[in-house]
Amino acid sequence: MSTNLRRRSFAAIALAAAVTLGAAACSSEEPGTGPTEQITLNVDVFGNFGYEELYKQYMAEHPNVKIVERGTGSQLDAHNQQLTQRLAAGAGAGDVVALEEGVIISYLDKANLFTDLGEYGAKDLAGNFIPWKFQQGTTADGKILGLGTDVGSMAMCYRTDLFKKAGLPTERDKVSALWPTWDDYIKTGQTFKSKVKDAGFIDAVTNTYNTILMQKAGQGAGYTYFDKSGAITIDTNPAVKDSYDLAVKILDAGLSAKLQAWTQEWNNGFKQAQFATIACPAWMTGYITEQNGADGKGKWDIAAAPGGGGNWGGSFLAVPKQSKHAKEAAELVKFLTNPAGQTAAFKSKGNLPSSPQALADAAVKAAVNEYFSSAPTGDIFAKGALDLKPVYLGAKNAPVRTAVENALRTVEQGTKSSADAWTAAVTDGKKAAQ
Repeated sequence: MSTNLRRRSFAAIALAAAVTLGAAACSSEEPGTGPTEQITLNVDVFGNFGYEELYKQYMAEHPNVKIVERGTGSQLDAHNQQLTQRLAAGAGAGDVVALEEGVIISYLDKANLFTDLGEYGAKDLAGNFIPWKFQQGTTADGKILGLGTDVGSMAMCYRTDLFKKAGLPTERDKVSALWPTWDDYIKTGQTFKSKVKDAGFIDAVTNTYNTILMQKAGQGAGYTYFDKSGAITIDTNPAVKDSYDLAVKILDAGLSAKLQAWTQEWNNGFKQAQFATIACPAWMTGYITEQNGADGKGKWDIAAAPGGGGNWGGSFLAVPKQSKHAKEAAELVKFLTNPAGQTAAFKSKGNLPSSPQALADAAVKAAVNEYFSSAPTGDIFAKGALDLKPVYLGAKNAPVRTAVENALRTVEQGTKSSADAWTAAVTDGKKAAQ
């Protein structure tokens, strides 16, 4: 799970209170009857990785292990900030931590802060992952910092009730046909807004911008704000300015609900039907379901993304070196990210596997999401997942992305012109890269 993208990128409530690290007291068992040390493994995540049933299974198979998940539903930025602080302090991080795709690269040259999962058999697991996904979690000298969870194959989720209100088609094939390009998407949005005055066509400009950027980068140079040499390209990579200009065009058409993603206001926007469409990587389906609850069932569907798909989001699981239970934590990481674990997470929350075996699993390929009007999510998301192209995100990607997002929000809120905001994005982005 995204892009704050999985910003998977993905939620607005504060991180759950920290749970005490460490092992519980040893139990007294007869020799040979099984493990005697009772341990707690803390797992720090953001959003929802869909691991509830997997935890139960693992604890049943390992009765000496208790798993405590911390941070479910938390905001990605808050998760990253807290993890950075705990790694710097040398204490407090989970035994297993989630690293989003835009963040893991910043730790590749700090691999000494993490356990090399290759020491616990992960080198033999490369075949369990799409090759580029496995490589993203591996350092230049071959240490395995993290094992992949999901990828963010792209679609567009839309509210059928609002489309019906606007007199637009509601069937997913007909909706997909409305917008083969982003310009067509804007035209559809203008038609929507001419009929529906009390809802935006999009939720927030940043989500749409990031979707366009990852799409254009994947179809073009293969990077966003930094090239693979580490040079900042915010004002030289055409994908960045082209994506910015398209996002401004959407704003100029008056299509945004002007919500800030990953805030409580944004969460309320789902419940109150304040927008009709949202850029929708696979992991977003689980988030929408959580925010809308039972009242939203059957009011959403999934169409193709304008412009030809793309990838937004995806994460990894890693084990900080400070963990007192590195071996046990590494075993849990391998269990959660193996093909069966990824299949189970997809069934639970819609997080699209990064495992070729899981993507080929009949349970994934034939999956139907009843909440989204029985949309064939396996076909929509998994069909092209093996063809996704990786997008290189530099070590300072997150702060530069934030600078651009902040600039776009000033245009969205009407406090700056698009030209002035672009100047600010470039200036602030370059400062953030230093």
